[in-house]
Amino acid sequence: MEKMKNNKKGTGVSENSRRNFVKSTALLSGAMVLPTFQMGAMVNVFNDKKLKLAVVGCGGRGTGAVVQALKADDNVELVAMADAFEDRLKSSLTNIAKAMGETKKINVKEEHQFVGFDAAEKAIDLADVVILATPPGFRPQHFEYAINNGKHVFMEKPVATDVPGIRRVLAAGKKAKENKLNVVVGLQRHYQDSYLAALEQLKQDKIGKIVSGQVYWNSRGVWVRERQPQQTELEYQMRNWYYFNWLCGDHILEQHIHNIDVANWFIGEYPISAQGMGGRQVRTGKDHGEIFDHHFVEYTYPSGAVVASQCRHQPETMSKVAEFFQGTKGTVSTKGDTAELKDWNGNTLFEHRGKDDPNPYEVEHVKLFESIRNGGVISNAENGAKSTLTAIMGRMATYSGKVIKWDEALNSDLLLVPDNMTWDSPAPVQPLADGTYAIPTPGKTVVV
Repeated sequence: MEKMKNNKKGTGVSENSRRNFVKSTALLSGAMVLPTFQMGAMVNVFNDKKLKLAVVGCGGRGTGAVVQALKADDNVELVAMADAFEDRLKSSLTNIAKAMGETKKINVKEEHQFVGFDAAEKAIDLADVVILATPPGFRPQHFEYAINNGKHVFMEKPVATDVPGIRRVLAAGKKAKENKLNVVVGLQRHYQDSYLAALEQLKQDKIGKIVSGQVYWNSRGVWVRERQPQQTELEYQMRNWYYFNWLCGDHILEQHIHNIDVANWFIGEYPISAQGMGGRQVRTGKDHGEIFDHHFVEYTYPSGAVVASQCRHQPETMSKVAEFFQGTKGTVSTKGDTAELKDWNGNTLFEHRGKDDPNPYEVEHVKLFESIRNGGVISNAENGAKSTLTAIMGRMATYSGKVIKWDEALNSDLLLVPDNMTWDSPAPVQPLADGTYAIPTPGKTVVV
């Protein structure tokens, strides 16, 4: 929470499908995600060095990302794992082995299974390529450490939960680019054929200039992990991390960032301001921490475009995860593996129905390893940080009820995640006397 002053994922791809989706996505995605490649150099011209892989964060997303990475390249080996909790690490290792169906690519010795707050650095030190998949509050310090130590990185979105973290990621991302280190961020729509096809049509001016849009992540919500006997407050929050802003950043950031990022990407700009409203009406229990269950934000862009952003975690309500944009000559809509452009008379200008498209969660790992082996540089960190900041701006706007400007947000010094935490550290957010947590109050909560 801002400091209060109120006072389908896949599991991998076969070698044949890997070759097919590299071929099918190269023309659309090569210039954007592999900017230093010559298109004739898509074959492996580097060498067959065995690349050592480490994962930091062994939950479901980290486990899935490891499997996708191991299947994306013929000569990669998992050598180290790190998590705050031993049970989660052990479960992840078991599930990775089951998903792979063999263990020749899994070589994680007992002494390379690291647990605790200092586990990440130990695992990163052993690897060439690092997967960062902890709750996002820890992402900036792990990313910074990986880049400072010369590692290629796949990191999940969002890349921070507070603005000081954003600035750390921007600085480390700049260093990564200078040092020719590859960084892929798990905003996988950038690696999805339907979105790339729609973007190509926009570049051809099929619907003119985008002037407005609506982006959605409305669903019933996600898991809740109940407090267990003997848990400290810190352990409870880290187990139930989705509901605490220092760890998650609220669902406008953790999930809805995907749709907000598409708006930035298609418009080709980042917003200059945000204003909106939100609250919690359904998820109000102690186990729901401090986050809202709905947000509505209006983003204004330098070009004058205005995008309405809507996300909700409320059961038995309309579900929608999609994006819609209106241009001066027509419209574009994107949802999953489909994309459609129409003129203002309703005539279809273009459509993409990609039921057989490659899984973008897999493509992003294939692109990462191919770039490493071909000497390319993928630099997703800057956009990942700026789209994360866009979502944080939305949270700031709904929590405060104020208009939040881009520069104002970027200069915020409100820190949600302290460095150098240990199991003896107090939880950054403390419960009230009745066991609930302080909830942001528009008009009172200070967010910048």
